Amino acid sequence: MKIPNVTIEQLLEAGVHLGHKTLRWNPKMKKYIFGKRDSIHIIDLTQTLELTNAALEKVYSTITNDGKILFISTKKQASEAIAELAKNTNQYFVNHRWLGGMLTNWGTISNSIKKLNKINLDLSSENRGFTKKELLKMSGQKDKLQKSLGGIADMKKLPDLVFIIDTNYESLAIKESIKLRIPIIAILDTNSNPEGVDFPIPGNDDARRSIDLYCDLLKETIFNAIKDIPDEVEKKEVNKKLNDVKIENNSLTITPEKSSDKKII
Repeated sequence: MKIPNVTIEQLLEAGVHLGHKTLRWNPKMKKYIFGKRDSIHIIDLTQTLELTNAALEKVYSTITNDGKILFISTKKQASEAIAELAKNTNQYFVNHRWLGGMLTNWGTISNSIKKLNKINLDLSSENRGFTKKELLKMSGQKDKLQKSLGGIADMKKLPDLVFIIDTNYESLAIKESIKLRIPIIAILDTNSNPEGVDFPIPGNDDARRSIDLYCDLLKETIFNAIKDIPDEVEKKEVNKKLNDVKIENNSLTITPEKSSDKKII
């Protein structure tokens, strides 16, 4: 398994240890807090390092098992970064507004995606046959749908993993993921609620340097996993063959030879 070699120095340089002011904390984050300095909570980077590695291992295994990841962050500081990450790694993203039922009401969302794809097709057609008024209306519908659904337009089924920056912003996405038992990786600042997050990463969720570091680590992990997919597939095939042979051997029955009445002279 090839995941990036993350160091505490990298985390410090990116400001991952800097939490919110002590007045704005969530007591449920207490176990991840090292202390405070100048009325600001300091995050325990030894835990962050360990938990980051665990999260990256989950990302790696998801990709090598032909899974897909949905990146979610609608806050201004992270929206562009997660969209770029998803596009570069051929994953999915939501970075504008989380629509209620985006996961739990997937059938309705799928219909909206089909509508978006049809509008794109109609607008790109040479012999469109639409009036200017109709084209203007379709363009407005496209822009609206593109903002909300553009990042999941190619998503044919529910994701195998979600990655979230700022659980306070994305509380609805977390509730839906929990309900559907989709594993969650989330960046948790000192004002966050860690409940329901399967792979927590305690860290600054506001600073662009921190967000860029998370995205770089994820991108490297996904690229490494994609490169290793043939090896993983080969290993699975070998294991399958070994299991088949084992099952075959276990099912073999040995029939004893019938004793001959003839005497050997």
